[in-house]
Amino acid sequence: MIKDRIETLRALITQYNHEYHVMDHPSISDVDFDALFNELLKLETEHPEYFDENSPTQKVGGVILSAFEKVTHVSPMYSLGNAFGMDDLKEFDQRIKKQFPHATYSVELKIDGLAMSLEYEQGRFVRGVTRGNGVVGENVTTNVRVINSVPLVLKEAVDITVRGEVFMPISSFTKVNEARLINNEQLFANCRNAASGTMRQLDSAVVASRGLDAFWYTLEDAQGMDLTSQKEAMAYLKHLGFKTNSELKIFNNIEDVYQQIIAIENMRHELDYEIDGVVIKVNEFEIQEALGFTVRVPRFAIAYK
Repeated sequence: MIKDRIETLRALITQYNHEYHVMDHPSISDVDFDALFNELLKLETEHPEYFDENSPTQKVGGVILSAFEKVTHVSPMYSLGNAFGMDDLKEFDQRIKKQFPHATYSVELKIDGLAMSLEYEQGRFVRGVTRGNGVVGENVTTNVRVINSVPLVLKEAVDITVRGEVFMPISSFTKVNEARLINNEQLFANCRNAASGTMRQLDSAVVASRGLDAFWYTLEDAQGMDLTSQKEAMAYLKHLGFKTNSELKIFNNIEDVYQQIIAIENMRHELDYEIDGVVIKVNEFEIQEALGFTVRVPRFAIAYK
């Protein structure tokens, strides 16, 4: 009976967290949410035999580490080549279209934060690792767990690795620096610096207090899940419960891509997060695979700055 109530509360709170932090469309008042959360917290305290590291109560933090473990990524986290003008985009386009004339392009915002890889087993969050040098990163699982928009249990029991960007919203950045000013602490220089410094905190309660967020934009081995494009992969990630960026758009030609870049530049100051450019990828996974990688960067993607 107690175990059933705990599982029911965990499912409800996870749903309400998703509605609030991912969908931005809460269906329950803060008072009612707090009542459910406190009920769950009380039951878990009274019945430690039902502890679950992926319970929504674990998002409050409290784990203090002595150091971060080094982790080798299963597959490298590559950086991107850069484009700085239309000529660079045309060169990229010509190289793609020469081989694959029907290729289309996904255009996404390049979030200015900290690149991260998340691993799930049977739909349950098991590990979060920073990009590091692209080959070896740091295990920051306890800190990722307290980011409110990160799902701890997915809507399907799948084994997946997803990649994206942890960032500090501008609104959170302002609050954090205001508090640091009051406490005579050194101010963070920018949102990226703040996100990076926060993720390297050994006390997860500090991380939980700083209002980090994240967008997820890569599903590893998506073709193995019968997904054929970046657009399909993003829809699937959203279905599983991940927060994806709504600004993703697909275009048939590089001229339309450039017009979208201009549109993004004109609206970037309306966003509550910093961006440092736009990412253009070949949308079709089959073409991505055929194009492959250089030693350092993928041939199927480029960052416009």
